[in-house]
Amino acid sequence: MLRIVGVSRSTYYYQQTHKPKPRTSLGGRPATEYTHTQDGRKISDEQVKDWIMDAIEGDGFAYGYLKLTYWLKRKFSLVINKKKVYRLCKELGILKPQRKIKERHPRKLARNREVTAPNQLWEVDIKYGYVHGEDRFFFVLSYIDVFDRQIVDYHVGLRCEAADAVDTLKQALWKRRLSEKKSGLPTIRSDNGPQFVSYTFESTCEDLGVEHERIPPRTPNMNAHIESFHRILEDDCLSRYEFESYTQAYEAVVNFMDLYNNRRMHSSLNYLSPVEFHKVHVATGMMPKSNVKV
Repeated sequence: MLRIVGVSRSTYYYQQTHKPKPRTSLGGRPATEYTHTQDGRKISDEQVKDWIMDAIEGDGFAYGYLKLTYWLKRKFSLVINKKKVYRLCKELGILKPQRKIKERHPRKLARNREVTAPNQLWEVDIKYGYVHGEDRFFFVLSYIDVFDRQIVDYHVGLRCEAADAVDTLKQALWKRRLSEKKSGLPTIRSDNGPQFVSYTFESTCEDLGVEHERIPPRTPNMNAHIESFHRILEDDCLSRYEFESYTQAYEAVVNFMDLYNNRRMHSSLNYLSPVEFHKVHVATGMMPKSNVKV
């Protein structure tokens, strides 16, 4: 019969003479009530619990179960893994609460569009500069209006974090008298830099009622206007100097921004500067030489 059903004789008789071991409710091997040391001695779980409490109450270390595992191994030469320490800490009720994970905002991919007026689409990006005299970098973050090519606002600093991107955006909206409006706000287009994928930036855009879209990875052409501006900034400003101090670099960037916005002519803007073109467009409806499609 065993040959017909394909069961070996040893398996059949083993099951007849051996009772199955009890299993825990979660499956796997039953939990032991002791822990071995490296020299083979058995230490009861109650003793291990006492050591854990001594570690927490004695020195006041805010250790989690993972660090407690390494502490027990080093202090008492226990052969113990993090899973068992987690179970013991859970039984003692001393597990630290899990940190709350902030809700991630859904990513909105940039889509093709035709820009026909100011404040429809702003692009933002970050440019790095170098201070030779102090051997350190500085950052330039800029918001450009794709329609009139104006740098609506910018940030220059030795750091550039999400909070800086947020503050500059709020200032740019204020300059265009959009900070109190709930409609007719520009779409902000950025790459996937850490400042722009952060919870701080995304939540601020949501609170302001501003749509934020991000270009797919490795597609800088979809952020072409701000990339083009930063190339101009590099060629006409940053590469022309070997800055001896951050103060010198800051002044050079501020002067260039004034030149770019107020005096530098653009062929696509009918040979007007961005500020001049913006004023003429508001007064007369003048349009760029060609449609702006992005």
